[in-house]
Amino acid sequence: MRNIADKLSLRGAAALSDEELVAVVIAESPSDDAAVVTARAVVAECGGRLAGVAACDLARLRMVAGLGKAKALRLKAAVEIGSRVAQSSAAAHDVIASDKDVVRIMEPLIGALQHEECWVLYLASSGRVLERMRISQGGVQSTVVDCRLIIKRALELLAVQIVIVHNHPSGTPEPSAQDITLTERVTEAAALFDIRLLDHVIISHGNHYSFRGHNLVK
Repeated sequence: MRNIADKLSLRGAAALSDEELVAVVIAESPSDDAAVVTARAVVAECGGRLAGVAACDLARLRMVAGLGKAKALRLKAAVEIGSRVAQSSAAAHDVIASDKDVVRIMEPLIGALQHEECWVLYLASSGRVLERMRISQGGVQSTVVDCRLIIKRALELLAVQIVIVHNHPSGTPEPSAQDITLTERVTEAAALFDIRLLDHVIISHGNHYSFRGHNLVK
């Protein structure tokens, strides 16, 4: 553990591996070598990457390698700090030019959730984001979206473009029949008010699916 602490001091946090970062968070002291072993077990149990640790619920996390409640809480708090920093950074550059921009802005917010949430980005003609709004949240496999709420807020903001974004906790970003139907309904409703549905992006565990990229949105 002292080697990790020295590495952190000399080279910065960016030089640490996922396991080393977790070890630093859960270690009781710079000489807590057991933290390194525990950290390896935690990352391995959560799919071998930090995104898995972020997605792991507290009850499961505290049981891994005897991590315990206090250390699990510290780890979840550290993950949340990182998520909020990423959100703040994204908010400072909220201009949508492609589906990659959508992912950059929204993945820190919904990428690791264990339930589905549907958000809408309301855009000016320049692509600048006027507002991010959560439209609905639901269970593991689906959420119910009211198209009227989407269009109502677009009119209030005088938005000329919108992007639908939601997550798939299942791990596969491919759209369901319900996702395709929602896209079609919003496209038609928005067109009545000269509002363009620019894209519908599904985010799932480091992957994403763009309806526009697959020519399902014009």
